[in-house]
Amino acid sequence: MSTVGISTLLIGTLCTIGACSNEKLLPNGTLSSPTLSNSANLSGATKSTASAYGSGTKEEDHNGFQPFSIDPGSTIKKRVILKNPTLAQVMQTGPLPEISIGRKDAPVTIIKYASLTCPHCRRFHLTVFPKLKRNYIDTGKVRFIIREFPIGHTSGNATVALRCAPPEKYFTLYGKFLSQQGSWVSQEVRLDKIYKIAHQVGLSRAQFDACMKNQDMLAGLKWIKDRGRTLGVIGTPNFFIQNELVRSVLTYDKLSARIDKLLRAPAASKAASQG
Repeated sequence: MSTVGISTLLIGTLCTIGACSNEKLLPNGTLSSPTLSNSANLSGATKSTASAYGSGTKEEDHNGFQPFSIDPGSTIKKRVILKNPTLAQVMQTGPLPEISIGRKDAPVTIIKYASLTCPHCRRFHLTVFPKLKRNYIDTGKVRFIIREFPIGHTSGNATVALRCAPPEKYFTLYGKFLSQQGSWVSQEVRLDKIYKIAHQVGLSRAQFDACMKNQDMLAGLKWIKDRGRTLGVIGTPNFFIQNELVRSVLTYDKLSARIDKLLRAPAASKAASQG
């Protein structure tokens, strides 16, 4: 298989490891998944679409496509879901560095699992995040982490481009992808449109094209999404506030109330005062 072919396969895998609509959480904390009904789906013929899940976005599974069950002869696969993960389990990282802003030793950590094509992620970024940053992140009370959870092939390709930007420009490009969703998001992957956004932070076409073939990058992003599913993430935006999973869009008032409650805890208050 050519390098381009392998890249297409891996990006497709990255994009479709979402919370499939026909998976079920079993009593013992495992997740049953259907087998792959047609290996041809691995070529990208199957398209992922998004649907409303609560006030967020959940990935749909079509034709039984499940990349973790690529053996047509296999039976039901199971994935262990951590129902009540510890903070240490939530903070476990893979081969790619964690993307965050704020003090690393801030008393409260918030993790946002996001898809670049998710309109709810866009609304949170534009309406809630600025106040969160001003009142909690910039004041040293909150560390804010972005973890990629692409839903659909378009989001997957944009996510690869996002990670290929210089680390200091990650959040700038992240904001541009969200605020300019209307100019590049479509059912069909339009790499030229995605590159046009990435170019706004200085990414060259040669760098962009090389990123699409970066196997280590693709594998690292796949690890982040797979780990998110193990932690119980099923769509976007999903949040961890410390080790509590919140599967809904949060308003600023609801988010600040949760943060303030944690800051009032003795350990957090002591850490904040020492900062």
